[in-house]
Amino acid sequence: MKKRTFLLALVLTALVFVGYAVAAGGDASDPLISLDFLNGTFRRQAEKRIDEAVTKADAGALDDAKSRWNAAVAAAEAAVGSDYAAVFTEARVKQDDILSGVTGLQVIPLAGELTVSFSAGTVVDVTDGRELTSGSAIPINHRCLVAEDTTALFTCTSKTAVLSYCGSYHFALSDKPDRNAMAEALQSLSLFRGTGSGIGSGYELEKAPTRAEALVMLIRMLGEEKAALACTVSHPFIDVPDWCAPYVAYAYERGYSNGVGTDSLGYSYFGTQQTASAVMYVEFMLRALGYSSTATTNISDALDRAVAAGVLTAGERTALRSSDFLRADVAYLSYYALSVRTSGGAALSRKLIDAGVFTDAGYRAAQALVKTARIA
Repeated sequence: MKKRTFLLALVLTALVFVGYAVAAGGDASDPLISLDFLNGTFRRQAEKRIDEAVTKADAGALDDAKSRWNAAVAAAEAAVGSDYAAVFTEARVKQDDILSGVTGLQVIPLAGELTVSFSAGTVVDVTDGRELTSGSAIPINHRCLVAEDTTALFTCTSKTAVLSYCGSYHFALSDKPDRNAMAEALQSLSLFRGTGSGIGSGYELEKAPTRAEALVMLIRMLGEEKAALACTVSHPFIDVPDWCAPYVAYAYERGYSNGVGTDSLGYSYFGTQQTASAVMYVEFMLRALGYSSTATTNISDALDRAVAAGVLTAGERTALRSSDFLRADVAYLSYYALSVRTSGGAALSRKLIDAGVFTDAGYRAAQALVKTARIA
């Protein structure tokens, strides 16, 4: 409706101004277009045509999405059982990736969101001892079994997920952004590290990042991690664990962060375990690229400033605003920030290469790991 109204307003405005420029006034006998005609017959005809055009465009986009999804499902079904895992095997998947399998396949979601669908037969949640309905979500750490005479499709519905599977299977991969590969690429450059969870390489992309994790990434993207780890100054915060104390002290000394405030007793807090937002992390990336500094105290418009600076695309801004901010997004934003030109002119990757953080060959090898396209 917004598209239709906007287009119609443009057309009406243009014609009204033409009418006024050529001959002010105008009535039913005037050969020029009258205002009554614009507001009556023309408006109805224009609304109809614009509605038809918008509906056709929306239908085309929907048909294209349905076509790609149906093709992915068809591919998954066609290759059901083409591979076999004799023991439980762990895999990282991304949004709309499909694991298909037949009787005997067992699947356990370890992180993220997974749904199961099937047209006939039964899939059993062995952990709960109940049958699952087609289209239902599978709880984390619940073992599911594809029963006799059943073909099932397990689809990742979150940005990333980790699952374990055993039996006859096949993966049909989507074209959605591969944040798993981006995390791996950053890890190869010593910019992103796991949490030691033991699941999915320890990346824990399905969790929200903390302020401490966001700060560490900022320091790494600035090429200052060695300096931070060598920092011996103190900090005033009482909620900073040993593992990130050098980073926090370094950031406090450099003015990157002043913490989140003090309590009634006068104790200062950094907010180590507080959740970092998309706005906060994008502001950190803007600072790493030289498009902002600690002098910017109001960061509420960070996403808009990032689009204007070429750090984010319009599609990425929309995506960040419409979903929870996760470590998967930290990997995504950090990976693409490397290719963005800094305010000084050179790409951030070149700045880090020149600083000895990683090599040119290492960066090319990291880029080769990511085979999906950026959100436009």
